[in-house]
Amino acid sequence: MADDSRPDEGQNPEDEFRDMLRDILSGKSSIDPGQLAGAAGLPNDPASVAALMSQLQGALKGGGDGGINWGIALQQGQERAATGQLSTTDVQRAEFEQAFHIAALWLDDVINVAELTVVPRLMTRKEWVTATMPLWSQLSEPVATSISDSLTNVLTEQAPEELKGMLAGASQMMRSLGGTLFAMQLGQVVGQLASEVVSGGDIGIPLFSDQQAALLPQNVAEFGEGLDVPIDQVQIYLAVRELAHARLFRHSRWLRLHMISSITDFAHGISIDTERLESLAEGFDPSNPEELRDAMVNGSLIPPKSDAQLAALGRLETMLALVEGWVDVVTVEATSRLPRADAINETVKRRRASGGPAESAFATLVGLELRPRRLREAAAMWQAVTDAVGNEARDALWAHPDILPTSADLDDPQALVARLTSTAKGEPPVLDDIDQALADLLRDDNPDRPHEA
Repeated sequence: MADDSRPDEGQNPEDEFRDMLRDILSGKSSIDPGQLAGAAGLPNDPASVAALMSQLQGALKGGGDGGINWGIALQQGQERAATGQLSTTDVQRAEFEQAFHIAALWLDDVINVAELTVVPRLMTRKEWVTATMPLWSQLSEPVATSISDSLTNVLTEQAPEELKGMLAGASQMMRSLGGTLFAMQLGQVVGQLASEVVSGGDIGIPLFSDQQAALLPQNVAEFGEGLDVPIDQVQIYLAVRELAHARLFRHSRWLRLHMISSITDFAHGISIDTERLESLAEGFDPSNPEELRDAMVNGSLIPPKSDAQLAALGRLETMLALVEGWVDVVTVEATSRLPRADAINETVKRRRASGGPAESAFATLVGLELRPRRLREAAAMWQAVTDAVGNEARDALWAHPDILPTSADLDDPQALVARLTSTAKGEPPVLDDIDQALADLLRDDNPDRPHEA
């Protein structure tokens, strides 16, 4: 028996949905392609509109399994980064090679972590996007999938009765299209971020999959504009910071996996505000798709964090602060011979405190702020440790996560310093209240164990 809900007797719901979307993408519907471009975060110009139509048509044609096509994010990011990009000159290469050489020598004097075995790179903005997009995709995938699935479910539930059969049979295609829009958004954010960062470690997290250090000469030059500091000093200072960051992650092999796992675990715990989505679906105006885009990028679809997420976020922020604080302390010490190091350091601090537009966009898109809130406390703690027990004992704390300073150590660095100082002198360890109570209990349970005088 024919299904009267279908306009064509032999057509299945997926084909109906494909035909409907094909009408939209070919301009036969009332939706303006320029508005769709705005919904995807693209400029409303012919080239951007054509690119958007091509990507959506590809998602429509491929159907797929409903997964996210991260190749679209890479393409969007590369195209955005290439706008206004300058190539690295031979003169710049020579300057940065010298800067990295000096930076490595100065760091050797102040840290006790392994040297890099991979030559530092100079990257264009497009090359930075290409190298870092795998990690951005990994960090974003839980949220992208959750938004895409939730959007599909809500739109299916809110659809008119005559369209429910069509949409239910085309859920994978809808997820694919939703994922395409999210991936394009991510590509735009990362592409813009490529014009703001100066190095591989600038964001704080280890973006490269190996022990790679990298600087972006074009962005370094823009960073130095208006500083009234010779550019060679800027290059050396930023090279020291980047090498310190890369060498720390090579030295502590567990650190990168630990940090990335913490971020992805946090992201997997993010849920989507279905009530907000239902409200959007109920009042969705096809002629105003920007409303959906705004909801995706302004963070309104991500509800307030749960207690478990807040705890996970606190641990992640502590780890980010420990890394950044250590880099700060060793960079200040290593660059003490630079006449204008203080001016550069102050600019780095101001820049990191505020972040850039693209970084803020990523925070709202994925629900994760990458700027450590306790950086000042972490730097003060590392400096106190350095002053008390020296560089070697300080850097030894990175050997294993179990001996790394904690959030409590940021609150009270002197307790940590006291423990490290006692260890350095060969004295019995200074016990905190919990450890002391445990020691007393064990001593009471063992009458043959002598009591301390």
